[in-house]
Amino acid sequence: MNGVVLEARGIQFTRGRREILNIERFSLAEGETIALIGPNGAGKSTLLQIMALLLKPDRGVVEFRGTPANRANALAFRRRMAVVFQEPLLLNTTVFHNVAAGLKLRGISGPQIKKRVNYWLERLGILDLAGRRAHHLSGGEAQRVSLARAFALEPEVLFLDEPFSALDFPTRLTLLHDLGRLLQDTGVATVFVTHDFAEVPYLTDRVAVLKDGRLFKTGTFEEVFKMKPRKETYLTSLYRVFED
Repeated sequence: MNGVVLEARGIQFTRGRREILNIERFSLAEGETIALIGPNGAGKSTLLQIMALLLKPDRGVVEFRGTPANRANALAFRRRMAVVFQEPLLLNTTVFHNVAAGLKLRGISGPQIKKRVNYWLERLGILDLAGRRAHHLSGGEAQRVSLARAFALEPEVLFLDEPFSALDFPTRLTLLHDLGRLLQDTGVATVFVTHDFAEVPYLTDRVAVLKDGRLFKTGTFEEVFKMKPRKETYLTSLYRVFED
């Protein structure tokens, strides 16, 4: 098995008196894509933000390649990761400059920025939109820009926080097919958060199920759901896993 890239241990997080997370251990291996699934309110996005070092837990530790994250190294670790949210969060500038923004912050040279940006715009099928301003994009186009921006950083860990939930079904399906190929081609270690189980087989066979802030089940899709993964065209009634 590949080495562990990212690991969270003993994670506890509360808001007010409500316990949001209580996770003994969650790890991500080199080259692995794992779907973090569960109903709304299960704590999926909170765990993602903690692992992406965007949110500090009340207790516990997050290790990046065996080194515990702390105030001194958190920024350096975050620069080796990328996050794609449900909302694209684009700047009010052109598509090209949106994708280039993170590279500029990391001090990448101008010629290298142009090369990387154009490459990922082409891979995401939006090279012809390079000069268009972000507020003129459709929802699907905007999310492709967000994905291109993330992949252009060449991250060691990619976090996807329900990136397709706001999109119409045809757009979502096309993006799932395209993203599945990109994850396979790049081999970047990825955490994919979704509450729509039908999305999972397009990207991975590995799942971790959160319920009430705790890891409920982990394993392959077939082990967790007692059925072989299929690329469904409609949502299936898989919530029975939470009733076991």
